[in-house]
Amino acid sequence: MAKKNFTGVIYSTDPDFQYQEITEDNSSTLPPQQQNLKIYLDRKGGGKMVTRINGFIGNDADLELIGKKLKSKCGVGGSVKEGEILVQGDFRDKVLTLLVADGYKAKKAGG
Repeated sequence: MAKKNFTGVIYSTDPDFQYQEITEDNSSTLPPQQQNLKIYLDRKGGGKMVTRINGFIGNDADLELIGKKLKSKCGVGGSVKEGEILVQGDFRDKVLTLLVADGYKAKKAGG
């Protein structure tokens, strides 16, 4: 869900006034071979391990599709929010293999 951004005037008494809206154009998703995805292993919440994938450039619908596929192939839960995919557990190797098989440039990052 995109947040509306208005510029300039905050309030106008003119009944015919039209607000100018700033639109962010993130509707174009880069092709898989141009994506530079990084795969991290993090601890979230109560010390549980999660595999975090970030670096995706594109719209949220495409990111949701990738996240759904990865969670399904790994057989675990997770979430997709704020431009990141979180997969419950340590699945760095499996996620890397799946992303490379789909044509993405991906690599492990972090310690």
